[in-house]
Amino acid sequence: MVERSDRAPLLDWEEVPSAEKPGGAAPAAAHAKDRLSSPSNTRASSGCSAPGFGWSSGPGGPTPSRSVSSSDGCSTPPMTSSNPAGTDEGLRPDKEEHLSDSGPREVTLEDRMVKWEEKDQIVSVFVVTFNTRSGNMLEWCLPKDMDLEGVEFKAIASGSHRVTTDFIYFRKGSYFGLACFANMAVESTVERGARMKSVGILSPSYTLLYRYMSFLEHQVRLQLQSPGHYSPLEAFYEDKRALLPPSGDGVVTACPANAWGAAINHSMHPEMKITHPAGCMSQFIRFFGEQIMVLWKLALLRRRILIFSPPPVGVVCYRVYCCCCLANISIPGVSVAVPEFRPFFYVNVADISALENELSYVACTTEKIFEEKKDLYDVYVDNQNVKTCRDGLKPLLRLSTADREKYRKLTEQRQMWLYSQEENGDCVSSEEDLFILFFLEQNNRIFQTLSEVAGSPDPTLTQESVRAMGLDPHGDRLFLLHLLEIYGYDTLLVSEQLCCS
Repeated sequence: MVERSDRAPLLDWEEVPSAEKPGGAAPAAAHAKDRLSSPSNTRASSGCSAPGFGWSSGPGGPTPSRSVSSSDGCSTPPMTSSNPAGTDEGLRPDKEEHLSDSGPREVTLEDRMVKWEEKDQIVSVFVVTFNTRSGNMLEWCLPKDMDLEGVEFKAIASGSHRVTTDFIYFRKGSYFGLACFANMAVESTVERGARMKSVGILSPSYTLLYRYMSFLEHQVRLQLQSPGHYSPLEAFYEDKRALLPPSGDGVVTACPANAWGAAINHSMHPEMKITHPAGCMSQFIRFFGEQIMVLWKLALLRRRILIFSPPPVGVVCYRVYCCCCLANISIPGVSVAVPEFRPFFYVNVADISALENELSYVACTTEKIFEEKKDLYDVYVDNQNVKTCRDGLKPLLRLSTADREKYRKLTEQRQMWLYSQEENGDCVSSEEDLFILFFLEQNNRIFQTLSEVAGSPDPTLTQESVRAMGLDPHGDRLFLLHLLEIYGYDTLLVSEQLCCS
């Protein structure tokens, strides 16, 4: 009876597969197949989930991918009309029906994705506690030989004693983590009236970490009320753990590279389930306003961006994610020569040595001491104040006429979307899609124009070509020069008219 009771919270948390369809298909496989063949990006409710974009890190480096987010928030590859020869053959249901059950059966792309999606990738689960004498401590973990040094300072952010609950995304080596923190008042002089714990997990990718948010929230409450009750966490780890490769550096890919192949040619960021009540992008737009356009330029230039904010940390981790979304480019080959723009999420002083070696990142912190470490970042965002100590970047903090025009268009599109939601109850599209696609199209427009000019007989950027990118020939001149240098368009000439501001 005890074992069954311990397992109950895990079973309560697990997703319930859809009802079995006629034909004998397994419920989970049928459910995943429906999502794979779904033509639209459906959602359970507006503003509750991020856009369905994802990537995988195969042995040869990041493998860009685009996914479609279903109403349950699961990330799946899209159905496209431009698949390479051979790829679409594996995706046709009618072809699959004619396969003989007795003969050898080729594993289709769909089957591989279904199997992979059902396989969880948790490499560690842990409990961190605050001790009044020793500070943050790793209380318990699985597996026992996992290197979790420093995770106690990531799972309980500096200043968390001021909040009752929080969630934290972070990076630990080659893995991403999610931890749920809770602070409970207790009548104990030893604990000085408060008990603080955090329950977290590590995974090779942050794409699906949101799936375990409710389980972690439940478990941290259980740990506060009944310390040392680890059976549900043990069952969770046994059920969801990933198998590390027998050789190599121990890095587990977020998705098998051969499952996507050449069918995917997009360069997007993974989906993050939005748990903030206002929605991630809505909150981001309202918080920064026109300053989003400044962050957009800095993100596109692959600068090191550090965001400071006092706890709670969870909503600030979403700002990190939103900043990464500003730099999406889907034109093949454009981002090959530039550093990967990666989210570090929450960082503390223990991450200083790691940040010193990063060429491009976005991170957030609750520790004010980082402001003095000017060699660690290019841009410091103190709540809504975007600032830099780099003289070459200071002019980029000023909004150009084109920046204000783009922000006006974004605001108008948001208002139209909100009106459509209110009038028509449109749940297919989301504000996250609108936000992502707005900047994706803007970025593609810039690099498409640059490629066309570079391939023309006269590779000179004129005022007309700059306006064609959606930029201000005078106000965005410095931004454009930085862009040409970073992305390797050094063969392009700049018209003298752009040098006179």
